[in-house]
Amino acid sequence: MQRPEQFIASMSIKEKIGQLVQFGKLKEEQDTLVKNGEIGSFLNIHGAEKINPLQQKIMQSKNPVPLIIGDDVIHGYKTIFPIPLALSCSWNIRLIEKTCEISSYEAASEGINMIFAPMVDIARDPRWGRIAEGSGEDPFLGSEIAKARVRGIQKNANPNLPKVTACVKHFISYGAAEGGRDYNTTDMSERTMREVYLPPFRAALEEGAGSLMVAFNDFNGTPVSINSFLITRLLRQELNFEGVTVSDWESIEECINHGVAVDRKDAAMKGLSAGVDIDMNSGVYLENLESIITQNPDLEEKLDQAVLRILRLKEKLGLFDSFITDPSAHLKEIRKDEYVQTARQAAVESIVLLKNNGILPLKRNKKKIAVIGPLAEDTCSPLGCWPCKGNPDNVVSFIKAFQKNPEYDILLEKGCEINSEDPASSVRAESIASQSDLVIAVMGESNNMSGENNNRSSIELPKPQRELLKKIYTINKNIILVVMSGRPIALEWEDEHMAAVLQAWHLGDESGNAINEILTGLAVPNAKLTVTVPRSTGQIPMYYNHKNTGRPSFRHYIDVADSELYPFGFGMSYTSFEYSNLRTDKKVLQEGESVTLKVDIKNTGKLQAYEICQIYMHDPVSEFSRPVKQLVAFKKISILPGETQTLSFTFSTDTFAVLNSQYLPTVEKGTIELFAGTNSRDLIKTTIEIL
Repeated sequence: MQRPEQFIASMSIKEKIGQLVQFGKLKEEQDTLVKNGEIGSFLNIHGAEKINPLQQKIMQSKNPVPLIIGDDVIHGYKTIFPIPLALSCSWNIRLIEKTCEISSYEAASEGINMIFAPMVDIARDPRWGRIAEGSGEDPFLGSEIAKARVRGIQKNANPNLPKVTACVKHFISYGAAEGGRDYNTTDMSERTMREVYLPPFRAALEEGAGSLMVAFNDFNGTPVSINSFLITRLLRQELNFEGVTVSDWESIEECINHGVAVDRKDAAMKGLSAGVDIDMNSGVYLENLESIITQNPDLEEKLDQAVLRILRLKEKLGLFDSFITDPSAHLKEIRKDEYVQTARQAAVESIVLLKNNGILPLKRNKKKIAVIGPLAEDTCSPLGCWPCKGNPDNVVSFIKAFQKNPEYDILLEKGCEINSEDPASSVRAESIASQSDLVIAVMGESNNMSGENNNRSSIELPKPQRELLKKIYTINKNIILVVMSGRPIALEWEDEHMAAVLQAWHLGDESGNAINEILTGLAVPNAKLTVTVPRSTGQIPMYYNHKNTGRPSFRHYIDVADSELYPFGFGMSYTSFEYSNLRTDKKVLQEGESVTLKVDIKNTGKLQAYEICQIYMHDPVSEFSRPVKQLVAFKKISILPGETQTLSFTFSTDTFAVLNSQYLPTVEKGTIELFAGTNSRDLIKTTIEIL
């Protein structure tokens, strides 16, 4: 085969433009484009029976270039894992990578070679529905997870399957949509963008991501889809990204709605000029680029550069050597036993124990237990948002798993629907609560209450569920609340009154089995929050790595405590840990040197368990205001009862750098505070000096 540089010379202008065209549907118009070799990619098509005829048809055109087939494989293809926010709470980087590898193999077996993931947007507003798709609020942890997800998606270690590229999204600052309203404007300083929102993208690209999706929102007044500063200067020149850029769904055309493009032709010209290689579904490139280049011949170089990047990606994916999907591949690959077992482990490690007055784990003696709540039998909601090709028939509901415990006499009643009352069912729920030793309330959100454009103005439990819970509480105080959701839920009343609270998220296929393991003590909870949980919606945005004000001790509100309900990094266990003896191998170091930090952790309880040790830093005096603390390292370790382990972390002075006025990392002289602990609030401290 010719090299892409040679191949491009033989292409007509229509064929070149076609490489920049992606559609999410296959109709007569798109079929004609395939026959003429004037389309480069599709999404929302899967399976050899659909994809192979398209590939064969386009390869019969004059200058045959195979198609890229994309899909939104967010947290599983057919084996569905916990939503990304949930799985981030495992802090298990290898496990996260493994889930993405599995998802990639399943998708590849059905002809998918571009996965529109990972979403690496930092999210500080849980009202935003797409918080479910990311890794929470922290740039450092978000960067480590971004790398793991890219590695998993692009592992491509199975020679019998097509290769796959990750498409990292959404570049950039999309997670800061004002008011948590999806697609909304964002307004932030370049410093905040670079310090908070950019690091996970940088990490993903350094890991070798082959493509990147630009965001819907504007930045500094210009929509990202036509923002030359972000795409050409920052992404291409500063970050040296040589891969393919893809618009979000019709986002180039939507620049008309933003009020910065006159019409579709103007939007197309600005999108190409800014450096967006592929237009997803709007057709503005298809309809307008030929006339635009005729009128502006200098833009043909931009076109050729975009085509070259796309051809090089297709070459890396091996599409020129093999573009046919084995029709039987999915039979060998989909929902293997090992994949389902990984889904179960992922679900177990994602469940965060928020409160426990000693009621958990459940004792193995005969008890009458009332299971109440609209999500106890649900097999759809655990799939979460963006469940791809997930099937509710594969989901193990909570009640199905819990009923396998023969020692418990289990009574079941919904009590209400997710968003509406059911008076008759409520009466029955109160009745079984009065007859029972304890109550397990399985409540929260349906899967369509989070995800894209599913935002909430209030992050409390839906009113019918909260009212039901209050009624049950007057009857039976022994309530274990299991919260299924796609976002953190403000649970101030629930935390005060419940005997135990589990944040169970939307956990995917193995949801019920995982919750049952935690409740009955077959597994010890070890997950920790990757978002700060406020006491009320009115405290949003609330995040641990905020900056000090000039009056840090002044109260913030007159009607609610200033503190968060649950801090970033928080999560309880069925055992306890004690941190001590935080020390460094040197107290003073020069720029360019390294320092080793050590801390002792003792399991002071009676069970072997995992602990996630978190290391934070603070720069008290800098040229620029710094966060009150920021995560710089973590380790997840298993510790035996009574055992003490010493953990060691080594940092170069670059770890403590600040971005200077030119946004270049600079190591400043002075004191650095270092902290270690089980969450971002409960920490021990030491200091070092940089000379």
